[in-house]
Amino acid sequence: MSRNYKFHNPEGLYFISFAVVGWLDVFTRNEYKDLLIESIEFCQKNKGLEVHTWRIMSNHIHLVFRSVNGQKPELLIGDLKRFTSQSIVKSIQENPRESRKEFLLDFFKKEAEISSNVKHYQFWRHDNKPIELWSNKVIQQKIDYVHNNPVEEGLVYKPEDYVYSSAIDYAGQKGLVDDVIVFRMFDV
Repeated sequence: MSRNYKFHNPEGLYFISFAVVGWLDVFTRNEYKDLLIESIEFCQKNKGLEVHTWRIMSNHIHLVFRSVNGQKPELLIGDLKRFTSQSIVKSIQENPRESRKEFLLDFFKKEAEISSNVKHYQFWRHDNKPIELWSNKVIQQKIDYVHNNPVEEGLVYKPEDYVYSSAIDYAGQKGLVDDVIVFRMFDV
């Protein structure tokens, strides 16, 4: 197990970020983002991934999630990263429109050569930066951060206009990922 996985509470609600090696802008193509969404939904249906907030940017993803079927969060995220790594690399290899194919695959291969636990291509960075969310205020801060990031980057004017995010679910509409559990903080 990587020393970078620090999920201390197996039932906790976590905020994590994980990025493509070299912070390469792989998710500029929707087909790669769609593969990531399919994997998230697979993990929801089959591995106990409970998604509260998500967003895909050009080179990284943020999730607020919980593992609900007794699986350790680090194993759940490890499965998600491993599967998406393989499927996205395969999609890059087979994509006739991918102008950066050689560059990307060479970069992933070189990263794998310096990694002790990867054979062919290293797609994701090893670190996840998990933060257990312990209060309603902290949960809301992370949700706001995740949803407002595309606004701060100048990609959209309103968080719910960014398609590859759960912000639309929080605006009362249906987003791309099924079964997002919308967190509502109530005044006491």
